[in-house]
Amino acid sequence: MSFPYRLIATDLDGTLLRADESISERTREALAAATAAGAAHIVVTGRAVPWTRHILDDLDYRGLAVCGQGAQLYDAGAHRLLTSVTLDRQLAGLALNKIEAELGPVFVAASRDGLDGEVLVGPGYQVQEGPLPYVFLKDTAEVWAAPLTKLYIQHPDLDDDALATVARQAVGALVDVVMAGPGVVEILPLGLSKATGLSLAARRLGVKKHEAIAFGDMPNDIPMFGWAAHGVAMANAHRELKAVADEVTTSNEADGIAVVLERLLGAA
Repeated sequence: MSFPYRLIATDLDGTLLRADESISERTREALAAATAAGAAHIVVTGRAVPWTRHILDDLDYRGLAVCGQGAQLYDAGAHRLLTSVTLDRQLAGLALNKIEAELGPVFVAASRDGLDGEVLVGPGYQVQEGPLPYVFLKDTAEVWAAPLTKLYIQHPDLDDDALATVARQAVGALVDVVMAGPGVVEILPLGLSKATGLSLAARRLGVKKHEAIAFGDMPNDIPMFGWAAHGVAMANAHRELKAVADEVTTSNEADGIAVVLERLLGAA
């Protein structure tokens, strides 16, 4: 059995993972069949390594993973961080000031750099239910005490789309602003994206972008779709991603990745 792509790039939340953070047996089997046919599977996620590691271990995933919106390249087999890009804290602080000058106070969280980097949550920031660990801060000033990969912001009144739009306009060319999921608007180093991290991983594997298929569900997956030969949005994807996708599959709850992979394996 052959497969038409040498690289399968999958986002995690809303894409590979179901709502309970599990991966269906059907999707596991489809990925296993595609990798047995010669394709490499790379997880490309906005989650930093500490929030990704347990999922990769559960998958018995031994390859490279792109984490932190492209900031971190992680060797899952060796449990080793290969590369890491940090957010300039001075620029991030300036960007935050510009956003608050436009919108008033925002709620802030941050992801610290490193294999065991903590996620810090400031006053007012609403964390999502689930098993992922946080450290709650009484004073947002503590966010700046050590190197960061990104900031997260929330607004008491604006929805994610509106917050991301206004924040992007306010910061100009200081940093990048992306929407990575429900309630997740992030401030990143300028020019950093899933595409930059994925291209670095692909070079290590000797794979070209025209040999890649990518799966995702949110606007932060748009650069990855622009890099890969074929972009597949989930049925539950954000409208901005669907607008640039080459096709739309079923939802993450309905084995959307497996549906596409099985079709490609059957056609090969």
